[in-house]
Amino acid sequence: MKVLIGTKNPGKIEGAKKAFENYFQDVEVVGVKAESNVNDQPVGKETLLGATNRVDNLMKYAKENNIDADYFVAIESGINNDLGFWAITNVAVIKNSKGEVGIGASESFPVPKKYVDTIIKDTLAPIMDMLFEKSDLRSSTGGIGLLTHDILTRIDLNTHAFVMALTPFINNNLWKDEIELTNN
Repeated sequence: MKVLIGTKNPGKIEGAKKAFENYFQDVEVVGVKAESNVNDQPVGKETLLGATNRVDNLMKYAKENNIDADYFVAIESGINNDLGFWAITNVAVIKNSKGEVGIGASESFPVPKKYVDTIIKDTLAPIMDMLFEKSDLRSSTGGIGLLTHDILTRIDLNTHAFVMALTPFINNNLWKDEIELTNN
């Protein structure tokens, strides 16, 4: 089974691979740079839009380059206050070769108010790098690995979001919905 993912980030690729390997044999996940067409730090629903755009751009790239895949996937990490507190959440989008869609989200972790404006203006990475005196956390455990003392890592959050997005695909027609993603 071939899965194309709209990123070259090793943590996102590993998260997708782990999620798909729970349900499928001989999974190959290939990373391809795909644009999100949203801000570097998505806010609110922009997170879903960014993941959707990455999948759409990935599918366009595959078609233009005659690349076949069973699934096209992307994940976007964004900040939101949908539940009344600021949090970081990963949103995954999966489309299969038939155009069927699955959407999932990871656990969210809270963001102190004092960091929200800086994260929105830039991204979470510089705050985490500064606080923990590390660099390029997004490619490894992520800030969440440090915040949870490695109980959960960025790869775990990515894996969980992809598992949630796979639920329509792994349960036959029991858990499918006619989802049509638009750029509105």
